[in-house]
Amino acid sequence: MDIMYTARATATGGREGHVESSDGLLKLDLLPPKEMGGPADRTGTNPEQLFAAGYAACFHGALGVVARRHKVSIEGSSVTGAVGIGKNDSGGFALAVELIVNLPGVEPEQARQLVEEAHQVCPYSNATRGNIDVKLTVA
Repeated sequence: MDIMYTARATATGGREGHVESSDGLLKLDLLPPKEMGGPADRTGTNPEQLFAAGYAACFHGALGVVARRHKVSIEGSSVTGAVGIGKNDSGGFALAVELIVNLPGVEPEQARQLVEEAHQVCPYSNATRGNIDVKLTVA
């Protein structure tokens, strides 16, 4: 693989810590969600929110690439990432993802085709394939 860009971020303090990118553009405090023992009035994000945001943004980019190939406008489209975390059968934890894709003005069958093709192009999809459940939903 010919690497075009490498993102670097450093985490300290685990789920109750801080993350910061090497360029200083991303600086976030972390706190677990209240469902996992975090405070109800929390003022930090968590790794699952960061993963959901990154996957949704990347998938939307892949969708744009695929739509251009097919000469289809996806203006006004969006991708929402939902990342769940829970205990697995091995005593550890696992993730599950749902990507909800909204393609207004695109016929349902064509929308499904674009989403499936984007799933083959998206680097996050390629990284997670076979590792975690990823559900694709066309809204």
